[in-house]
Amino acid sequence: MRAIQFAQTGGPDVLTLVDLPTPTPGPGEALIRLTAIGINYIDTYHRTGLYPVPLPYVPGSEGAGVIEAVGEGVTDLSVGQRVAYSMGPGSYAEYVVVPADRLVPVPDEITDQQAAAVLLQGMTAHYLAFTTYPIRPGDTVLVHAGAGGVGLLLTQIARMRGARVITTVSTEEKAELSRQNGADEVILYTQTDFTAEVRRLTGGQGVHVVYDSVGKSTFEGSLDSLRPLGTMVSFGNASGAVPPFAPAILNTKGSLMFTRPALGHYILTRAALLERATAVLNWVRSGQLNVRIQPPYALADAAQAHRDLEGRGTTGKLLLLP
Repeated sequence: MRAIQFAQTGGPDVLTLVDLPTPTPGPGEALIRLTAIGINYIDTYHRTGLYPVPLPYVPGSEGAGVIEAVGEGVTDLSVGQRVAYSMGPGSYAEYVVVPADRLVPVPDEITDQQAAAVLLQGMTAHYLAFTTYPIRPGDTVLVHAGAGGVGLLLTQIARMRGARVITTVSTEEKAELSRQNGADEVILYTQTDFTAEVRRLTGGQGVHVVYDSVGKSTFEGSLDSLRPLGTMVSFGNASGAVPPFAPAILNTKGSLMFTRPALGHYILTRAALLERATAVLNWVRSGQLNVRIQPPYALADAAQAHRDLEGRGTTGKLLLLP
């Protein structure tokens, strides 16, 4: 099979198209013929070495396709069934083996591209809004990278929860897209100090929660955007990792709460996985959740997809097609 692999960490150019043996499913596993592959920012962390992985490595953790074979003991899934998954390594390939208990059946009304585009980022938005900080009606929330894949979904879900949503974006085009997906206020951080603008928009009070996937460059401003007893949710490092800080700063800024969550801990059991995945897929099926997908890239063009993603020139979800 064809796959994208890197043998050393570095820039997008380390991503190389190679031929590898098609894997065979073991007990409790299924072989998936991939039809759509999700690209996520964590893929760039693996590629650069920010999150170390064993080399050589096939990146990617999300996809959708058709079951080609199942291993011993798999009884609730069948060959020919359409499925999607997230957090399954080795996705930048034509075939991948995934533990069967990590696979989610795809409803007939949803395309493979929609399923590959929404599962990981949709479940991320779900746990952020329902569990990490359960948004309440009347809350005011700040979502950084409001025109990104998670940002667009989280904005919509936060509005479903009854929140007032403020987002930050880099361009007027992204600002319009963020508004179309439910943002009440959009801040162009390239033109305006987002912290001062958040304070102005909230009458000096600050927001109840900040959802920050940017990291280093927004961390201090995010803390200063919170009201007393507010919650800082740092769930990404697009600008680099947040440097070490003294916990006492949370006290001086208003007894703030700080957390650094990851999706894996919110879908540890199959029941938790299916609960979040089913909610997200049902919202897509009913039209409550709009999934924006960039024009897909060919598998061989994975390096260009990474350049575009890291260049902050994309909106919504990026996909590879085998």
